[in-house]
Amino acid sequence: MRLERARVLYTGAGGGIGRCAVPALLHAGAAVMLVGRSEARLQSQARELARAHGAARVAWHAADLASEAALAPLVSAAGSFGANVVVHGAGVPSFGRLESLAAADLHRVVHTNLLAPMRLTQALLPHLRGLPDAQVLFIGSALGRLGLPGFSAYSASKFGLRGFAEALRRELGDSSVRVQYLGPRSTHTGFNDAAVAAYNRSTGTAMDHPQTVADTLVRLLRDDHCAERFIGWPEKFAVRLNALVPSWLDAAFKRHRRSLPPQAGAASPPPLRTTP
Repeated sequence: MRLERARVLYTGAGGGIGRCAVPALLHAGAAVMLVGRSEARLQSQARELARAHGAARVAWHAADLASEAALAPLVSAAGSFGANVVVHGAGVPSFGRLESLAAADLHRVVHTNLLAPMRLTQALLPHLRGLPDAQVLFIGSALGRLGLPGFSAYSASKFGLRGFAEALRRELGDSSVRVQYLGPRSTHTGFNDAAVAAYNRSTGTAMDHPQTVADTLVRLLRDDHCAERFIGWPEKFAVRLNALVPSWLDAAFKRHRRSLPPQAGAASPPPLRTTP
């Protein structure tokens, strides 16, 4: 899609990636409706963006996507805005051994990362189908194609999101609605906590600046015939190998397994030995 004609509804606009992606979309010529939970933060963000890009191209709508009651007002606002692109950027993290995760955390991560974008897409489809050209882009994760120790719940939500995007893309293949999936690797934002940062250091996991993700998102929206794109090396290779022969990579994650926080009440595993 030519972004000069794009009117983008962007959920999670105030997040670390959203803070870079929204200005990148505006710079590329799109108009953007910011969606998030905090009315005060959205107002402040929209005011700052409007000064740089013009008030006519910036709108905002506060909504808690976990609430079913928030859907109808958001769909109405999207219609009034003339949204022809939806970017699902809202999400929550989850990290730790499965035994350490509370049931409420499991429900929260699956609901926010998977069920909420499914329901919003479902609610917006009648509007999007009526347009000559529309796109839905899901910001997932490399962990939506590559399961890592410590990310069982998060990977479940992102594997589900990627599967939803793939099935929906095929379901809408004869329509005017394009469906895409973007899989970033770890990024330098406040999304992950200190435990994940320590895990990344211990495992040598590379991290990207959120601007890298934002620039890739813009390119992906322009290339509307590209179904999905992953970011980073060796992640790009690993997700493809994992899709072909998943068990081949199992032994490669010993360091990741040993780098997890210890289970409550259990002794810490001995440190890994490396060859000098």
